[in-house]
Amino acid sequence: MISIVHSMSVNGLESNVIDIEVDINNGLPAFTIVGLWDTSVQESKERLKSAMKSSQAKLPMNRITVNLAPANIKKSGPSFDLPMAIGILKHDGWITKDKLIKDSIFIWELALDGRLRSVPWVLPAAIWAKEKWFKRIFVPAMNAPEASIVPDLEVIPIDDLKDLMDILNEKIDLPIQEAFEFEQTLSSEVSKYDFSHVIWQEHAKRALEIAAAWGHNIIMSGPPGSGKTMLAKAFATILPKLTLDEAIEISKIYSISGLLSSDNPIIQSRPFRSVHHTASWVSIIGWGRNASPGEISLAHKWVLFLDEILEFPKTVLEVLRQPLEDGYINVNRVNASYKYPAKFTLVWAMNPCPCGYATDPDRQCSCSTNQVKNYSSRLSGPLVDRIDIFMEVPKVETAKFEIWKNIVHWESSAMIHGRVEAAREIQLSRFIGTDLTYNSEMSTSEINDFCELDHDSSQLLKQAVTTMDLSARAYYRILKLSRTIADLAWGEHILQEHILESLSFRKSEES
Repeated sequence: MISIVHSMSVNGLESNVIDIEVDINNGLPAFTIVGLWDTSVQESKERLKSAMKSSQAKLPMNRITVNLAPANIKKSGPSFDLPMAIGILKHDGWITKDKLIKDSIFIWELALDGRLRSVPWVLPAAIWAKEKWFKRIFVPAMNAPEASIVPDLEVIPIDDLKDLMDILNEKIDLPIQEAFEFEQTLSSEVSKYDFSHVIWQEHAKRALEIAAAWGHNIIMSGPPGSGKTMLAKAFATILPKLTLDEAIEISKIYSISGLLSSDNPIIQSRPFRSVHHTASWVSIIGWGRNASPGEISLAHKWVLFLDEILEFPKTVLEVLRQPLEDGYINVNRVNASYKYPAKFTLVWAMNPCPCGYATDPDRQCSCSTNQVKNYSSRLSGPLVDRIDIFMEVPKVETAKFEIWKNIVHWESSAMIHGRVEAAREIQLSRFIGTDLTYNSEMSTSEINDFCELDHDSSQLLKQAVTTMDLSARAYYRILKLSRTIADLAWGEHILQEHILESLSFRKSEES
């Protein structure tokens, strides 16, 4: 009788249920694995021999055939060690009961002494196990906290093959990992960056507040020392709190990247990825033979910060165009194709010229007109068209800074964060029943539904589009930005004042 054990293969964020079929027949001793496997799967034979011997069992001296079905899906990695071992032990009589086997998923690598080794992508596997209506998943003990994030799924932590045999034979009670309490893990870490530390720059703070509520791309231009980098880092302190669904979605990406640990089984705060201008386009979109998620996917839900944007190679900047528009990236390799989410808020900081001092009131610019023009032309029109907010960050005069730094109580990040959260609640209510979560995700049809203008506001926007020679994409981005500004003001309708403020953030595009 053939033994069947359920396992799973993971390809990027996509998974497939794999049935491990084991048949043992009389004949000369042989161990054959079929089903479109790679070398790492073939090596399982040697690991199984030692692991089973160390677990007081043994590999039968018969003809063993293991089929990894379906055969049209390529299998790679050592994660099929455990289900193959269970299939052999069950067929050979070492495991006599199959009650727990039928509705469970088994994955993971075996050490030579029978221990289960920790592996990446536990979270995607657990999510898919639940989606395929499996009742439980068996995981290495150190991966159990990560898998327990998934609600309504029994997570069984296992140390070694011997313990697993005793559990399946019902000699010991089933150890179920305690359910994960997301609310208790939300990060309460106090950042050393706060908007109250930024003197003046109220216009820039307002722009970042709008960008945070929700998801609008922003460029900050200003001379060195104007506070662009500090503003960007303080931006992380006003972002909306994560929901459990968002945390799981982000953690899946970090799980397959091997960036989660037993001490940190779930991402607790919104990602803020800061990328140096020496980064390659491959590291931005996805790298390696198996295309691990790149920076744009690690920044999913929320911030990708590119400092000194015009120092980046143009090839790097241009690869951002498609994910900025679509919210995902397709990474193609010879052996497979991977699709990763990439809904990020792009925050750019740039100098106005090569020397950086074109707009500095204290230092003279040494660049020629042509140098400044060539420098700014590194940003292509289609890429600039995908930016919602263009923000000039002037340098604060030293005398003004010294006078005002201890006199005025500058608004804190916590106060701004409160307004962002309020605007977020408005948007979540607006998009109930849809796949949307914030304004920047709206398509043209949804903009028409949720961004209706009265006659005067419509005429104002049409005139601005003609005068400023804006594209259709820019027109719709202004509408989405105006909707967010209205949400921050608790406005049900978009008014002329909201349109005007939105248009004010397009001025830097012309300079």
